[in-house]
Amino acid sequence: TGPMSAECLGNILRITLSAEYFEDKYLSFSVVDQYGIARELDEDMASQCGYTVTYSNRSNIEFRASALSCHSRLEEDMFIITVEIKASHSADMKNATTHLKSASCSYSPWSQRELICESNYMEVSVRREVPQAVKDFNQDEPEDWNLAFPEAKAGEASIWQIVFHQPEDKTALLVSDAWRAGYGLNTTDTRVVLRIPYTAAQIQLVKDHGITFSAMRSSIFYKLQWMILMVDTAVACPVDGVDYINKTIIWTVPKYIQPVSAGETSFEDVLVEVGVDLHKLSAKEMASRNYVLLNDLNAIMMRIPIGAEGGYYKTSVSSGLHGTKYAINLFLEHQWEDNKWGLTKYIIIKEIETPFEQVELTITNNSNLSLRLMNITVGTFLTDVKLMNLTIEGATVAVSEAVQHGYLTYEIRYANGSKAYIIQVSLDAPSIKKEYMGADMRAYTLNVTLAFIIHPTSETFTVPVITESAVKDAVLPSARGFCDGRNLHLIITHGNVDQNWLPFISDRHLTPESVKKYNYSLRENGTHLAISVPFLSSHVNYEGFHASGIKASLHLTLKDGITLANRREFSVSCSFSPSQLIHCLPNGTVVITAVKLVGAAGLDTSLFVLRDRQCKPSLVTEKTATFKFNVNTCGTSRKFNSTTMAYENDVLYFRPGSDTPVYRLKFVCWYAIKQAIDVQYESKKNPPPRIKPGFGSLALSLKLFKEKSYTEPYQELEYPVVKYLREALYFEVELLQPKDARLELHLDDCWATNSQSQDSLPQWPMLINGCENSEDSYKTVFHKVNYSLRVKFPQHLKRFEVRMFTFVQGTTLLQE
Repeated sequence: TGPMSAECLGNILRITLSAEYFEDKYLSFSVVDQYGIARELDEDMASQCGYTVTYSNRSNIEFRASALSCHSRLEEDMFIITVEIKASHSADMKNATTHLKSASCSYSPWSQRELICESNYMEVSVRREVPQAVKDFNQDEPEDWNLAFPEAKAGEASIWQIVFHQPEDKTALLVSDAWRAGYGLNTTDTRVVLRIPYTAAQIQLVKDHGITFSAMRSSIFYKLQWMILMVDTAVACPVDGVDYINKTIIWTVPKYIQPVSAGETSFEDVLVEVGVDLHKLSAKEMASRNYVLLNDLNAIMMRIPIGAEGGYYKTSVSSGLHGTKYAINLFLEHQWEDNKWGLTKYIIIKEIETPFEQVELTITNNSNLSLRLMNITVGTFLTDVKLMNLTIEGATVAVSEAVQHGYLTYEIRYANGSKAYIIQVSLDAPSIKKEYMGADMRAYTLNVTLAFIIHPTSETFTVPVITESAVKDAVLPSARGFCDGRNLHLIITHGNVDQNWLPFISDRHLTPESVKKYNYSLRENGTHLAISVPFLSSHVNYEGFHASGIKASLHLTLKDGITLANRREFSVSCSFSPSQLIHCLPNGTVVITAVKLVGAAGLDTSLFVLRDRQCKPSLVTEKTATFKFNVNTCGTSRKFNSTTMAYENDVLYFRPGSDTPVYRLKFVCWYAIKQAIDVQYESKKNPPPRIKPGFGSLALSLKLFKEKSYTEPYQELEYPVVKYLREALYFEVELLQPKDARLELHLDDCWATNSQSQDSLPQWPMLINGCENSEDSYKTVFHKVNYSLRVKFPQHLKRFEVRMFTFVQGTTLLQE
């Protein structure tokens, strides 16, 4: 009852500790001696003094003590043992709880010789009374006595000594030396006791009827002044003798084995009994369990079906695999009489485990998709298994910490004593992998590794859990497209499946590097992806020329980030004005860009020419060829009418060896003709040019760019822009209307305010009468504007750089 219970089982005391009470606690065992001093046990002391600590079939902890253990108090037919057990939640045994258990057991009568084969030691005890002389007395092997007698004769008087008989040598030790060597040697009023750990140096392995025994041949003597008392303390215990055939355990123990039967000539069995867990079984009980006991002339054999009552299954691990072993703690008591010893009692405690057998675990997916909850059952396990930790995305977390990652764990027990573990996690947990399956389906994959520990061996094993659930909740990305006269735009609204999809244009991944290289714009705000591509780009498709303009299209593909499989395609098509291709400058310079149409993939744009085939493009891309020439060159023809003068030419492409063009793009520049009059000319100093003031409507734009290259302006979604003090700001002012090449934009005044109102105070001028502010610590810097595909009229733009500043009043920072 309570956390500890005691049983007297013949010449052995067993104290059982409740597994539930002492679970997850560190234990230390001590035995209280006759003076009340607690002697803490370790493995060496336990095997030397007759104590055993082991586990029973319910993971209860067993403490067993021999009646003749070192600290037993013998009183007539009783032996009394007191045990102190300390339990603590920490290995250093701090704040330990102390439990004291004392038990008295009666044991009578003692046999002339008693042998015990425990799991960690062998014990022999012999009655030490001096026998009467018997005629025809048969001593055991004569050489043992002949070897021992000189040692005994030469030994000191009144001192117990022991002689070990080795095949080629003999060793004599004083009791004190034997103790230091790990042997347990003791005497009572009536008995001599020798206890030998299985690790002792003088142990010999011998075979009898094919069974291996751990044996020790020794003699103990006590020298008095007038006599020498010598006691044979030979002992042997079986090491093997267990076979597993047809799901049956066969345990064989030979009878009357050497050396414990040396010198004996007649034997008679007195008792053969077997049991489980030190409890003897009747014939009826054995039959109900299908046990079979065979006792013939030379051996005792016991057959136990694997899985039978009395044994139990325990979890085991082999090469990282989960499995079980069947274990049973058998007990054999064999008593016989012989012509040398009289009655001998031979007790064997045999802990048997069957070989490892792998057991497959079942992983069941009971997910509740309506609640968006993954529910996984892993099992079944025996009760000696406990979930220790989980590995989630490479990070190992304890069970108690798993909830912080969204994982709940439950243990469930079944009526047959087995158990399983339930893992619950939301479909929306970050560690759940989500993958688009097609149509409107998504696959949710749980990938977690469970680590288990086995009690009491502390073996560990892992179970990888990979389960997938298909859910009809996919939202695909959508897109809208438009054009603004210069660019094609696609704005993609993200769904819930494209987090790892990559944008491609013409099989080219849009990375920040490629976007900058091709002068594209790529903006992402978490919910939308905006892409802008100039009309004259190598990745724009030109589908045809019409009266309304040039039809151009942009095709974008979203690809899987891992497999690069096409997931979604979008496109936008617009018609652009032909003026995007031709610019007729007032000085007679013509800039014409020819484009390669879809379907003419075999054309090499670098081989485009004008009527004069010596006139070749000055700028070539995969799909465009740009020519820059004067109207009086390259075979340009000229036509007049009353108000205009037209210059015509063709962009041509010829197949090698052919004079018939397969591509022709005709273009015309018209120039207005003013009235021509005859004037008298005389050499005269011309007055300086003057600008005549005028009034009209101008369309202007002011943009802030990210870099000095003026390739990517800030978009509306990116405002307000945050900058550090003295960091450069790049401004561009552009004249949008009218598109008159004769006009040039000049900036007069430019100032900054502390609010969005241009008239608010305070103000700080950055340009004054078109010049930098001389009072500014970091003066405004102007940047030259050159012709490019985006800039057709450099004189219509002004660019300048200003260093970031803020408004202060005294030492106080002014904020809107």
